[in-house]
Amino acid sequence: MSDTLESLRKINGQPSERVTEKVLPYMEESVMDFIRQSPFAVLSTANATGDCDASPRGGLPGFVKVLNETTLLLPDIKGNRMFQSYENVLSNGKAALLFLLPGNTRCARVNGRARIIQKAELDSMLQQAEVAESDDNTILIQGLLVEVDEAYIHCPRAIQFSNLWG
Repeated sequence: MSDTLESLRKINGQPSERVTEKVLPYMEESVMDFIRQSPFAVLSTANATGDCDASPRGGLPGFVKVLNETTLLLPDIKGNRMFQSYENVLSNGKAALLFLLPGNTRCARVNGRARIIQKAELDSMLQQAEVAESDDNTILIQGLLVEVDEAYIHCPRAIQFSNLWG
């Protein structure tokens, strides 16, 4: 049997209705609250040819701003200047975020469309970088606005299996 979604479903079954109903085209209140409490996220992007990148992002809880139920603001602080995520967004425009909360076995997932915002626009939205340990390079340089296509709280099994917080 070939590796198609149909063949995988024949072997493993369909997702439950409970699982599929939690994936929404906006962030419900529980997702927004989770993001407001989260000090860490992984930003995933891919370029037009499918080459992927996953980039860790961190700050004080709520460093990613929930602007409304369909929009997030992800500020960017001066770093290694490789800009892989931004290069991908310029060629593809899709982004996914995975939010973690220390000690919590759940995580929040957001998939959507990203666009780069320059420093002037970012400055009109944020006053300063919100980080735990600041240094001379803790400077806001730009950001991403993410328009939500789907969002949900993910089940705890992977984090439980890893004993991540143990």
